[in-house]
Amino acid sequence: MIASESATQTGHEHDHVFLGQNHERNERRTWFVIALTSVMMVVEIAAGTVYGSMALVADGWHMSTHAAAMLIAAIAYLFARRNAKNPRFTFGTGKVGDLAAFASAIVLALVALLIGWESLVRLANPIPISFPQAIFVAVIGLIVNLVSAWLLRDDHHHGDSHHHDHCHDHNHHAEHHGRDQNLRAAYLHVLADALTSVLAIFALIAGSIYGWIWLDPLMGIVGSLVIARWSWGLMRDTGATMLDYRKAGDPVSAKIRSIIEEAGDKITDLHVWQLGPGHHAAIVAVITESDTAPAVYRERLTETAGLSHITVEVNTV
Repeated sequence: MIASESATQTGHEHDHVFLGQNHERNERRTWFVIALTSVMMVVEIAAGTVYGSMALVADGWHMSTHAAAMLIAAIAYLFARRNAKNPRFTFGTGKVGDLAAFASAIVLALVALLIGWESLVRLANPIPISFPQAIFVAVIGLIVNLVSAWLLRDDHHHGDSHHHDHCHDHNHHAEHHGRDQNLRAAYLHVLADALTSVLAIFALIAGSIYGWIWLDPLMGIVGSLVIARWSWGLMRDTGATMLDYRKAGDPVSAKIRSIIEEAGDKITDLHVWQLGPGHHAAIVAVITESDTAPAVYRERLTETAGLSHITVEVNTV
């Protein structure tokens, strides 16, 4: 006969707030970078149109996609924070940032196609370029991108140090590493834009020295490929999070198995998924010959990196 007991059988209340440790700070910085990027976007598009630089126009439009994507990120931060304790979200709003990052990746892919097409048209039909003015504006754009990237950097990639399980034993002393995908999306946007600015500057300088007008739209094409690459990376990573995809050799799952099975017990079912930046949940089914209570296994798992929500079921042979 098999007797089972679940670590969920208590009536204590607990919350499901799984936001990143620096959620509000990242939200403020994102709004500031949106304002900074929007101003520079208008300047670059106008200057590129006046001075005939497709690379500069491409960089300006690229910045517009970043401004739009960061607006999505900022709204996601706001929504997640305001609804963090909304009981209708079963496991909180920690994944809202991943959804926003996925949306911004789709926008990037569409704009990559647009910039690539416009650059091909300009390559086939080159026009004169006012190199000194275009170079000056491109350098300013690069500086703005670097400042924005510095503001959006994530030094620690830590999630909230908030632990609990369905046995409702809360632990607030452990700090976990976790990547804020929403911030990462905004950060990669400005890094990609900085690279596009570098390509524009290179093309303009070379064009002014050697008269290679064709190099300017060529760099626009290269920039579109870079944008497409970032887009794919964001869609792949955020899509995996939203679908609860775990890579082979997942360290969190491996750690759980090590903790439970080192004493001779066996895990018959294990589900691990991400709840938010730095937060993971686990459902663990254990079969054992001993009379070990679910709470004992739960206490062993509280030191597992990234576990914020634990459900343990014990089946006794």
